Amino acid sequence: MSPPRTAPAGDLPGNEPRCGHYVRIEGVTKTFGDVTAVDDVSLGIHRGEIFCLLGSSGCGKTTLLRILAGFETATGGRVLIDGDDMTGIPPYERPVNIMFQSYALFPHMTVEKNVAFGLRQDRIAARETSRRVRDMLGLVRLGPLARRRPHQLSGGQRQRVALARALVKQPKLLLLDEPLAALDRKLREEMQFELITIQKEVGVTFVVVTHDQEEAMTLSDRIGVMDAGKIVQTGTPSAIYESPGTRFVAGFVGSVNLFEGRVVAQDAGHLIIECEGAGCPLYSDRGVRAAHGDRVWVAVRPEKLQISRDAPSREYNRIESMITEVAYRGNLTMYRLRAASGAELRVSRPNLARANADRQDMGERVYVSWHPSSSVVLTS
Repeated sequence: MSPPRTAPAGDLPGNEPRCGHYVRIEGVTKTFGDVTAVDDVSLGIHRGEIFCLLGSSGCGKTTLLRILAGFETATGGRVLIDGDDMTGIPPYERPVNIMFQSYALFPHMTVEKNVAFGLRQDRIAARETSRRVRDMLGLVRLGPLARRRPHQLSGGQRQRVALARALVKQPKLLLLDEPLAALDRKLREEMQFELITIQKEVGVTFVVVTHDQEEAMTLSDRIGVMDAGKIVQTGTPSAIYESPGTRFVAGFVGSVNLFEGRVVAQDAGHLIIECEGAGCPLYSDRGVRAAHGDRVWVAVRPEKLQISRDAPSREYNRIESMITEVAYRGNLTMYRLRAASGAELRVSRPNLARANADRQDMGERVYVSWHPSSSVVLTS
């Protein structure tokens, strides 16, 4: 995950401030016949931040991006950029540029000419065009490759050409549609940090569409999680991951263990949940609005769980289980376990030592436990 950057704290939809946003999406809806692709979305994006729209295929994130770009007309609602209403403004007149997943570079043009293309279309003076192209190629570290053509570049270099071409026109807003999807995993991870560095240099507001949870967590100042055309939660990466607002968000952003139960005791934010599937009472010291007898779900991330051969002293958050699968992944080991009730658990443990002497093996009977602060209680 990227180092923490200055960004406003996030929360559930409806708690966005009413002013101070550089990009404002107000009640935007888009229908295609009987299908609602974007459903009454309201969202604020701050000047100079990287905001990621995260969701699975078909959730409406790309349609919302196309509405921002002006390629689609909203059925209802409006978009404002830097205080200007974009309703009725065609794409070529908006202070917006877009970087596509395919990069769409001209194969017959050099890197230099690809980057300069938009400026020449806008009839920017030749001297100014040359200066801006030279500066931008320097920023993306492609100056020595200015005379090469796209087929002579690596995937990461082509990605930087597309980024330079999008930024050289100095847009107020840059839209990026799955910008790293075409790269292999290692290069994609490197380019995530490249994008952050370049965005800091230019200060342009980025809106990134992605289905990749790790990419959104690494790139963004804030994330908007989309499902079925709606924004279901916004927040910083840590807020989304550590404090999901719903079961959908908990399960979509990262891996999670979910236990269903009913509240049997509560006091000043402390909850005790009776859970048949866990085979023990579950305890959380993180407050949630729930009354005695309410049906709730307890979410616990795999890395928050501990495995031990000996039974923990406490009676709560302690599940006797059997290890059914072990997967070594270099930096960590993943465990799958089955509780006596039949519930399946997932646990991850970092491999801190080269020889992990205390690693448990398949078939062992162990105890899985966790601290009350790791229990996130969800009501929906």
